[in-house]
Amino acid sequence: MSNAAALLVHRPGQVGDGVYLERATLPEARPEEYLRAGLAKLPRLRPVQRRWRRFVARTNAHEAACKELSDSELEPELRKACLAMRREGFAEALLARAFALVREASVRALGMRHYDVQLLGARTMLEGRIAEMETGEGKTLVATLAASVGAKTGAAVHVVTVNDYLAQRDAEVNAALYELLGLSVGLIQEGMEPAERRQQYARDIVYVSNKELVFDYLKDRIAAGTTLSSHLQLRRLYRTGRAPGVILRGLHLAIVDAADSVLIDEARTPLIISETQPDTLGGELYHAAIELAGQLELGRHFELSTKNEIWIKPAGDELIAELSKGLSGVWNSQVWRRELMQKALSAVHCYHRDQHYIVAEDKVQIVDEFTGRVMPDRSWEQGLHQMIEAKEDCEITGERRTLQRMTYQRFFRRYLLTGGMTGTATEVASELRRVYDLDVVRIPTNRPSQRRWLTAHCWSDPEQRWQAVAARAEELSKAGRAVLVGTRSVEASERLAALFAERGIAHAVLNARQDGDEAEAVAQAGQTGRITVATNMAGRGTDIQPSAEVLAKGGLHVILTEYHESRRIDRQLFGRCARQGQPGTVEIMVSVDDELFRRFAGSAQNLLNTLSAHRKGLKLPPPLLRLLVKLAQNRAERHNQRIRLETLKQDRKLRTALGFTAQG
Repeated sequence: MSNAAALLVHRPGQVGDGVYLERATLPEARPEEYLRAGLAKLPRLRPVQRRWRRFVARTNAHEAACKELSDSELEPELRKACLAMRREGFAEALLARAFALVREASVRALGMRHYDVQLLGARTMLEGRIAEMETGEGKTLVATLAASVGAKTGAAVHVVTVNDYLAQRDAEVNAALYELLGLSVGLIQEGMEPAERRQQYARDIVYVSNKELVFDYLKDRIAAGTTLSSHLQLRRLYRTGRAPGVILRGLHLAIVDAADSVLIDEARTPLIISETQPDTLGGELYHAAIELAGQLELGRHFELSTKNEIWIKPAGDELIAELSKGLSGVWNSQVWRRELMQKALSAVHCYHRDQHYIVAEDKVQIVDEFTGRVMPDRSWEQGLHQMIEAKEDCEITGERRTLQRMTYQRFFRRYLLTGGMTGTATEVASELRRVYDLDVVRIPTNRPSQRRWLTAHCWSDPEQRWQAVAARAEELSKAGRAVLVGTRSVEASERLAALFAERGIAHAVLNARQDGDEAEAVAQAGQTGRITVATNMAGRGTDIQPSAEVLAKGGLHVILTEYHESRRIDRQLFGRCARQGQPGTVEIMVSVDDELFRRFAGSAQNLLNTLSAHRKGLKLPPPLLRLLVKLAQNRAERHNQRIRLETLKQDRKLRTALGFTAQG
């Protein structure tokens, strides 16, 4: 049993009895971090398979006896096994008994029996590890095993999902099982009032998105009235009952769904609670900066790097000084002038409507590039958001003063026990080990995969790619297949939708603008002849069920129209088809002009552009495409990892600075 697991189960009389428990964040030596990362790359030497077979056999041995129990007898038996765990930890014999009881309850309440591999996934999470299970292996059901056992030991269990839709779906789907086991279920959704949130968090198992959870924790820190050692203050307030503003019960057990998305992709930026103050600079300043930015020429006055960084040249400084002569205030300062113009140029050239953000109800709303969803409560920092608002002629929001901030890296390490599950973690196993001290364990599939990979295509002309995608989707739809077309941006999804409309092809669109129809779009996506165009919203957590007719004709067909910066995101899209041994096919139809290649392929992409200029309609041979994709994605992932580690580094620096201030 891991140290974290021991910390959770060896607190009889504390966990769940009114004490706001969490782990303190201790200073950590950098060599230890690197050592963990290195160890994650070593092969496992212990006989895992033999241990797994023994555990599954032990669990299955209880099945006959569990079937003999009445519905009313299941809960007391589970409680008895879990109370013993508070003394002995997650011992194999006790855990096998508990899992058998939960599985029997699931059969009766949900009509679903946990597979043997799902037992292994749940045990891995209760050991404080990440279970990598192929897409379609039923991770939603896996979570019920770990959540039920954790809650029955007295822990406050948080099942963390990537968005409110999945939190609500999973809570509702599993409610009958938890009710049979005598467990209450809470659900946190955006827009809930603090009193309602407190009521939901008081329940045994709470389904919540990562963003809502961290913000609620930050509100508790504000209620504690301190930043350093706030966990001690929260414990005192909670124990004495003098915590009317405290929302959570502590950080006991987190079960993180889509763990790589939450712990890696979301970790690029900290979460900040701020208050809006009047903008002392005024909206005119941002509009003036955007207007001046439109007069600077790329290459002559400034450079734009492949990493979307703006570098103003001396000629640009001279022109900015000349154009701003009639302006007053901060424009008289060369340092301020340059800072403003860098932000304005970034807003104009690096952030694009319907790709990085959408405009809805006269507001700029950020679109998460990894999930394809709108993040209405997020904003860019240091004036960038206001610059984009000026660019789109929206109302300029005020300045924001930070009240509390925290990175995901620091937050999830504060849980007594963190476990997770995902279909794609191998690529970031080293970083998960280094930053969170979490091992990744690959769980075997329940049935062999039947997914077929068709020949990949790459065109030099983006328009030819879109025409080919439309023709291919139409062909498969007429043949009785269901087709899911994955795009990287809202703009691309609407471009393809317009092409389908021109051809008179029936289709559905799922992107940040149509997220209200998500459940219906997913429910219909597996029907005969159905074509669904979707951003990354369909890439995680969506279970598309192909009809019997579709399965008979080859299953769901997935088309990838643009590679992502992370190969994990591509794998998630591919995983929408051929789940649980069903048939399904994957086809890649991209262009050398796609953003990934433009930003990260470097000289290789320049060579391809030169070749395509001489030969219109050039198609890249599949081996060369694979090499190009590997080169670009490796560069992109290294770049994004540096951003995440820099975020962690800055977070540590800020904590150190706050420490000196507090002691001053």
